[in-house]
Formats: sequence, structure tokens, C-alpha cells
Amino acid sequence: MKIGILGAGQLGRMMAISGYPLNHQFGFSGNTNDEPASLLGHMFALEDNAENIESLVAFADVITYESENTDVEIVKEINKDIPVYPGEKSLFTTQHRGREKALFDQLNIPCAPYQMVNSLADLTKAVSDIGLPAILKTATEGYDGKGQFLIRHTDQIKEAFDSMQGVESILEGFVNFKRELSLIAVRGIDNDHKYYPLVENTHHNGILRLTIAPAQTIDPKVQETAEHYMQTLLDEMGHVGVLTIELFETENGLVVNEMAPRVHNSGHWSIEGAHTSQFENHIRAISGMPLGDTSPTHAFSAMINIIGKIGPTDLVLNMANASLHLYDKTERENRKLGHINIIANSQVQLDTSIQQLKDFLPN
Repeated sequence: MKIGILGAGQLGRMMAISGYPLNHQFGFSGNTNDEPASLLGHMFALEDNAENIESLVAFADVITYESENTDVEIVKEINKDIPVYPGEKSLFTTQHRGREKALFDQLNIPCAPYQMVNSLADLTKAVSDIGLPAILKTATEGYDGKGQFLIRHTDQIKEAFDSMQGVESILEGFVNFKRELSLIAVRGIDNDHKYYPLVENTHHNGILRLTIAPAQTIDPKVQETAEHYMQTLLDEMGHVGVLTIELFETENGLVVNEMAPRVHNSGHWSIEGAHTSQFENHIRAISGMPLGDTSPTHAFSAMINIIGKIGPTDLVLNMANASLHLYDKTERENRKLGHINIIANSQVQLDTSIQQLKDFLPN
């Protein structure tokens, strides 16, 4: 099958790498011919982006995308000719935080209290209703901590509002949590569902730096609850492909923070750490193939993001239980350049391996 991907970054790159052994072909619509996925298939990157998309549609049997910031109107147009997975409803919902939260409310999925903000008066009222601390976020776009302002005191209200630069925003109540978790699942065209184990995520300056998989000391009922929330969302949106939800583990149970209709940074561990990676399962789902086994291959796995500078990669290559994944990107502050996956048979081995790779983690 010929699979077209809107975007040509590292997620498209890893989807293609996982899909070629399944006898698929890949094409990408990107901005330039030197993006991470550009050498892994047919690359459509002319100055006229509309022509790129037309060429991609002419090439492909099915289309998917890398980002929830993909233009919904483009997906609507493509879907008149060939299927796009995940579908329009998933994309429309997940690219706007207000629509996400409204869906969580509709499905009785716990989330932080929130109010939409379009003016300074809106923000002042929202702060009064929700209380502080609270986080003001752009309603659309924004990732890796961008487009956010943590308000701790009322004298920060105007500064927070000004930082949004006039775009529609959402104020969310601050959630006191024990740790940050995420759940990745995949739903096939035939409505088959598969779930990966909950993983624990550590962020620094809003960017994911370390994932531990599976998250340790998770009560099976917590995994069941997360899967219930996920299944409800998958089915309500008619989602096909991988879906990710980010959650807070609190004293009162799980609180869902946000979701992404795509393969996700917190699932990169699955390349070596699960029987079927999130990337392969996404490709299986959108191409109508049976979904693969999502269970871990080892008792412990971890993923370390390589951010800004590539660092001492020989150290990784000399470790028997570590795998290096670079994305063919130039170094730049806060840019995701690659990741390292670790597999381990014990907590001690995992901790020792992470300590060996401490140069890749923030101090």
C-alpha cells in the first residue's frame, strides 16, 4: 500500500522505517528536501504547498499526519478522494484545548477546571472562578511548554494575558499531582483496540526528557481506568490509528490533561521495548492490517530525549542494552534531535543505565 504522510519530520521518518518491512511505500508532503523523512520515500516539497498535497494524494492510497496542527480543511478536501486516518473529528477536537476539555466533560472524563479566555475581563473572571495557581494556555498550537503562562498571583493577570498576544486562550486550574503519566493506544479500522502500559514522564522546561515504561507501582485498576477513558475517546471520535492521552496521577485518581491524535514522544520506548512499536501499530491500523502485540518485551524500559546537542553518542553505542535513534536534524537549542531507548531486566540495571547516560539529561 502507498501511504502518504502530511509532514516529513521525525515521526514520519519512524513511521516509514516501521512500515517498509510490511511492504508499504511512503510519500511525504514537507517544506524542504532536507527534513528528517525526506530520504525515506517520495518527497513532495515544492514552494507551492497546495501542489505538494495534490501530488501526495495522487501518489497515496491512504493519508495520515504527524501533527494535530494539520489544517482540518486540507484533510476534508483529501478525504473526498482517499481516506485520511485519524479522521476529521479526531483532528478537529484535539487541535483546540477548549474542544478537548468539552469532550472530556461530555464523556465524564476527569480534567482540570477551565474557562475560555478572549479578553482581559474574561481572564480576570476566570481567575476569580477557578482560583490560583492556574495555567493560561493558547487554545490552539503550543507544544513543549510553549504558549503557556503559570499565574501564581493576581498581579500577574495582565502580564499573562499580554503574553498570549491576543489569541484565543484557555485558563486551566493547576492540578496537584504525584507524577505525570501517558497512555498510548491504537484502534483499527475493524474497531479492534490495543493498549500500551501506562508510562511515567519527566519534563524539563516543558519538554519531555525521560520516559519510564511501564510506569512502576501502578495499580491494575489505574491501568483499567485509563484504558476505559481511552476506549471512550477512541470510539466517540471514530479514531483509527494511534491516540495518546496525557494524565496526572493525583491523590483522588487520574486527571486527563490533553490528547494527541498521533504517535507520541512518550511512546518512542516501544521501538525496542514492546513487541510491536507504536509506529508499526499506527501503520497497521491505517492500512487495515491486524494490530500487533503491545505488551513489553522487557520488565523495564526507558526513553531519553536528546535535546539541543547530540552529545556523546559513542557512550550509547557501547552499551549492550541501549539503542540510539537520531533524526538527521541540525543542533539547535531545545530541538529534539533524537532519543535513546534502554531495555533492562531489573530496576537496578535500569537505574544504572540511566545514570550512565546522565550527560543527556538536564542537571
